Amino acid sequence: MSLTVSTEQRQHVVVITVAGELDMATAPQLQQRVDDALGQELHHLVFDLAGVPFCDSTGLSVFVRAKNRCDDLGGYVRLAAPQRGVRRILEVSGLVDVLSTYATVEEALSATEEPAPAE
Repeated sequence: MSLTVSTEQRQHVVVITVAGELDMATAPQLQQRVDDALGQELHHLVFDLAGVPFCDSTGLSVFVRAKNRCDDLGGYVRLAAPQRGVRRILEVSGLVDVLSTYATVEEALSATEEPAPAE
């Protein structure tokens, strides 16, 4: 399955919409979009994952690297609308406690503080 990635700037936040399987073959495409945003000094990223049915460790590493870079620059990374399978991978890997995750893009955009860990 191919991956499509689109970006939309909403004020100081870049919403990166991802659709398709995020794995070793497709993660570089997403990484390029992250690098492009950071290169434009945009350090607040929201990943819309509603269209991602599968994500492997390579995909997760894109989110972790983005979070580390954004944290260093005073920004943030937020994940929005992960499907059940992706949410489960985040939980099993322990990243649900590291990567702020929201039910919708709008919730991620309007959040004023980090969410409590998922139950």
